[in-house]
Order: sequence, then C-alpha cells, then structure tokens
Amino acid sequence: MNQPQMRRREWMRYSSATLLSVTLAVSLAGPAAAQGKSATAAKADAGPRRILVLGDSLSAEYGLARGAGWVALMTQRLKEQQLPAEVVNASISGDTTSGGLARLPALLKQHKPTLLVIELGGNDALRGLPLASTRDNLRAMVKAGKAAGAKVLLVGMQIPPNMGPSYTREFEAGFKTVAQEEKVPLVPFLLAGVADRTDAADWFQADRIHPLAKAHPVMLDNVWKQLRPML
Repeated sequence: MNQPQMRRREWMRYSSATLLSVTLAVSLAGPAAAQGKSATAAKADAGPRRILVLGDSLSAEYGLARGAGWVALMTQRLKEQQLPAEVVNASISGDTTSGGLARLPALLKQHKPTLLVIELGGNDALRGLPLASTRDNLRAMVKAGKAAGAKVLLVGMQIPPNMGPSYTREFEAGFKTVAQEEKVPLVPFLLAGVADRTDAADWFQADRIHPLAKAHPVMLDNVWKQLRPML
C-alpha cells in the first residue's frame, strides 16, 4: 500500500470515528435537551395561578363565620390537592352585574388573574332589572376577563317564580346564552343540590335567600366540576 492510500485510509477511519462520536453525542444530548425543555415548560405550566372571584353575597360569606363560604373552602381544597393557586375573593353583598362590571377593570389591573369566576346576577333578578341589561353586563365582564388574558368561568343562577314564569325562564337562560356566545364554561346553577332539595328550607338562613354553612361544600362541588379542568 502506497503512502497516499495509507493517508486516505487513516482519514476515512478518523472521519468515521468522528461521525460516530457526533452521532452518539446528538443522540444522548437530544433527549436530555428535550427533557430539559419539557421540564422547563412543565414548570412554567405548573406555576401559581391566581383565581379572582367576582360575586355577590353568595360568595361573600353573608351571615357566615369567616372561612365557611365556598370561596374559602375552595382555597382549602386547592391546598389539599397541592394545586398552586391563589384565590382573591372580590365579592360584595348586594352587588349586581352593573356593579361588578364597574369594579372589574381595576380588579383585573390590580390582581392580574389567570382565572376569573363571575358569580353575579341574582340581585339583578331580585330587583326585577331588565334581563337584556343583565346579559349585556355578563357578556362585557366575560370579554374583559378574556382581554386581560384570564380564563373565565361563568356561574349561573336560578330564581323562584316570583317575577313570573317568563322572567324566571329567561333569566336562567341568559347565563347559558352568554356562555355559549363567548365559549366559556358554565356552572348551570350554583345552588344545585341545595335550593332544589325537598328539605331546602333547612339549608337556608332565616331570610330564605342565603344558604347555611352546611350548603357551601355543595356549592363548591358545583363550581369545582367546571373549575378544576381549567387549572
């Protein structure tokens, strides 16, 4: 074998070894790099959430000891299930959808929630306010939440037929209409399993409007069914 042939064979052997080394390095580093990237993404996805609850007396613990309402119970459940989320309860007794809409921009700016829970409308019905206005206000709040980068959960309500069957039906349907139009999850009825019980009178305070503390775990379960997949 002459000298040029020997040099060519040595070069080919060196090139093959180098290519094998590079291939192995890529094969080994590739999954590790991908795994590192996935871990980083997973860590970002698992970062703390901030849940803003915008509601009325049903969420503001009216007539209850502090910590007994469904929003406080939700904070406890999040901790028990080791779900990293902070809960801000911005509920005010007596609030209406127009009041919530007026308060929402400042709350979104201050708290920057990742998830907005809207539980309003009951006081609109108790006051006999126009149903179109209630729907418009709910729709505007949903839009504002989404524009701020938050997922939105709408909580529905039902009322006794005091205002007439037509008003009662249209009020309940308004929540579903807004949820469908805006493509957001809906809790059909916050008081399901409470107000529709045969012994419902035993689950409400003397005013027959605000549930007793024992009803709030049921209310949380109603919300949790829709909220948990959003976290």
